[in-house]
Amino acid sequence: MKLKEDLNPLVLLLFQLVVWTYTLITFLPQYLVKWMTSANGGFCSSLEERAKRIKAHSVSGSLEGPYRAVNAAKTLVSSMHPGVDTLDKLLEHAVTRFPRRDCLGTREVISEEGEKQADGKVFKKVVLGDYTWRSYEEVLTAASQLGRGLTSLGLQPKSNVALFCETRAEWLIAAQACFMYNYPLVTLYSTLGGPAIALGLNETEVTHIITSRELLETRLKDILIEVPRLQHIIVVDNSTKLWPDLPHGISIHNMAEVQELGVQPDNGGFRPLPSDIAVIMYTSGSMGAPKGVMISHQNLLAGVTGMAERIPHLCEEDTYIAYLPLAHVLELSAELVCICHSSRIGYSSPQTLSDQSTKIKKGSKGDTSVLQPTLMAAVPEIMDRIYKIVMTKVLEMNYFQRTLFTLAYNYKLEQLEKGNATPVCDRLVFRKVRALLGGRTRVIMSGGAPLSAATQRFMNVCFCCPVGQGYGLTETCGAGTISEVCDYSTGRVGGPLVCSELKLQDWVEGDTGKNQGDFLVDENGQRWFCTGDIGEIHEDGCLKIIDRKKDLVKLQAGEYVALGKVEAMLKNCPLVDNICVYANSDETYVIGFVVPNQKHLLALADEYCIHGSWEELCNSKVIEELVLKVITEAAMAARLERFEIPRKIRLSPEPWTPETGLVTDAFKLKRKELKTHYQDDIERMYGGK
Repeated sequence: MKLKEDLNPLVLLLFQLVVWTYTLITFLPQYLVKWMTSANGGFCSSLEERAKRIKAHSVSGSLEGPYRAVNAAKTLVSSMHPGVDTLDKLLEHAVTRFPRRDCLGTREVISEEGEKQADGKVFKKVVLGDYTWRSYEEVLTAASQLGRGLTSLGLQPKSNVALFCETRAEWLIAAQACFMYNYPLVTLYSTLGGPAIALGLNETEVTHIITSRELLETRLKDILIEVPRLQHIIVVDNSTKLWPDLPHGISIHNMAEVQELGVQPDNGGFRPLPSDIAVIMYTSGSMGAPKGVMISHQNLLAGVTGMAERIPHLCEEDTYIAYLPLAHVLELSAELVCICHSSRIGYSSPQTLSDQSTKIKKGSKGDTSVLQPTLMAAVPEIMDRIYKIVMTKVLEMNYFQRTLFTLAYNYKLEQLEKGNATPVCDRLVFRKVRALLGGRTRVIMSGGAPLSAATQRFMNVCFCCPVGQGYGLTETCGAGTISEVCDYSTGRVGGPLVCSELKLQDWVEGDTGKNQGDFLVDENGQRWFCTGDIGEIHEDGCLKIIDRKKDLVKLQAGEYVALGKVEAMLKNCPLVDNICVYANSDETYVIGFVVPNQKHLLALADEYCIHGSWEELCNSKVIEELVLKVITEAAMAARLERFEIPRKIRLSPEPWTPETGLVTDAFKLKRKELKTHYQDDIERMYGGK
C-alpha cells in the first residue's frame, strides 16, 4: 500500500534534493558492498536477482514435488552443535559457553492500581521496574533442582507432567527440568476452558501439574474433582498466601519447596534419548476439542535448527522478547532457538508489550522500551495493532510532517524493492516509529495466521528491519517454511526449511470431505502430514498459502470466497479492530461480524451527530450502515471482488479475546464458536433462513 497525499512542491523538491545528494554519495560504496555480500550468498539486491536465488527445488522434478531446500541434509547436520541430540543438552551447551551471561529476564512490578474508564469499567494498570536476570548457570541449577525435586515427589521417568501456566521464566525452567529427567511435558493453553483442561489431563494420565496461583484459583480448582489421577500441584509463585481448599488426595507445593527437595545429589533421574517424547502439545482448539500432538526431542531439535538457519547472525548478543503463549509451538521453538545460541530472553505479555499497551500506566515504559529486543516473533493480530497505532499517529501529524512521512515511505519502499538501504530516511523519519519496539529490532518473524500485504510492507518500511512470514503446524513442530530476510515480497511464506519437505496434492474442486490432519504414506513409503491448506509453489521455490480448505466457501452462484484472505484485507481498515467473515453456501453474498475500533467509531458517530453509550452505538442500525459503507470502500481499494465484500455486518461492542473463547491464544478466529455466538445475527442478516 502506497500512501498518497497532495504534496507541496517545495517540500517535494527539498526532499528529492536530499535523496539525490545521498544517492550520489553512497552509490559506489553500496554497489561494492552489495556485490561482495551477494557473492557470499548473504544479500539479495533486486527483485530479479532474488527470483534467481533457488530457495527450494523439486526432488522429483514434478510440479507437485516433493520440494526440498538446496543442500538440506548437509546444512541440517552442519548447523547442529556436535553431541547435542536432546533438548536438555541445548541448555547445557549454552552453559559451557557462557555460564554467567544473562539468560531469562523478568520485570519487577513496582505498583498496581485501577483506572476507571469513561464507560465505568475499571482497568488494572501497572508500573514496572527494570528487568532482573538469571544467568545461564543459574537457570541450569534451578532446572536441575526442580527435576530432582519432582523425582522426590514420586515421578518416574517417562511419566507425563502437565504445564498449565502463563508465559514466564518459570515456564521455561520447568520445561528444562522435564527435558532433563525425561518427563514428557504436557502443555495446555492458559485460556482453555475447564472441560478442555480436564480432557488433556485425563488423556495423558497426569499425576503432577505445574501452574500459577492465578490459574489455580480461577481455572484449575473447579475441575480438580474431574481429574482423579492428579496427586501434586506445584505453584510457580513463591507466595505465602493460604492455598484454596483442594479435593482429598491432592498435595500442593510452591516451586521453591520442590527445588529444595532437589538440592541433594542426583537421586535417580534418567536422561532422555533423541527418540523419546519431549512434549505432548495440546492445540488451541480452533476447530473443536484440543488434541495432543506428541513431539520427540529429535523432532523439536530438527525444527529449531531449521528455523535458526533462516535468521542470520544469531548469537549471544541477541535479545528476544517473549510474550506469545509458550504452549504454542511457535513461541517454544523461538525460545529454544535463543537457548541454542546463548541469547537473552526477556519476558513480557501482550498487555505490557509497548508504552501504549492496555496495562501500562500512562507515562511509564512498556517492555520493548526497557528491553530493546533485537529479535521478535509476532502473530498478525499483534502486528495489525501496531500498524494501526502508527497510522493513527500519522493521520494526527501536521501537513508538513505527514507529507515528509509519505515521501519517505514511498521512497524507501521503492529502494527496498531494489535492494538498497535508506539510512537517512531511517534516522530522520522512521526513528520514532522504530522506537515503539525498542529501537534495536533487526528481525521480526510472523506466524500463526496470514499477514496482510499492507501490514507486512508497512512493518518492513517503518521498523527498518525484515519482517518474514513462516508456515508450520503443531504436528510439524512449527517447522515448515520461513521466508528469507532479504525477500521483501508479500503474500508468501518462503521455501522449505532444511528440516522439512513439501509436497502438493491436487484438490478436486469442492472436495472438503477428506479428514484433514491425517497422515498418509506415498508410493515410496514416505509418510506425509496433510495440512488442509491450499497452496502453490512459485518458480523460485517459495510457497504461497492461498487459504485453508475449511475457510473456502462456495457461494450459491459458484464463486469461491477465501474467508481468511478477505479478513486480512479488511483488518487494515482503521474502523476495524477485528473481523470474522461468514458465508453460507446456500446464499449469494457474504456477511461479517466486526469488532470496531472505539476511537474511530466514536469519531464517525460524532461526525453524524449520533449519540449514545458504546453498546447503543454498536447496536445502532444507522451506525452499522455507516461502518459497512467504510468497509466497502476499503474492500474496493484493496481490489476485492464484489462477491467477496460483506453485504451486511454486525458490530460487536465487546472485543474478542482468548478469555471470551472466540479466539485462540494466538488470536486465531474460532469460527465454530463465533458462528454459535452470532447465530441469531446470521439468521437476521440472511433474512431469517
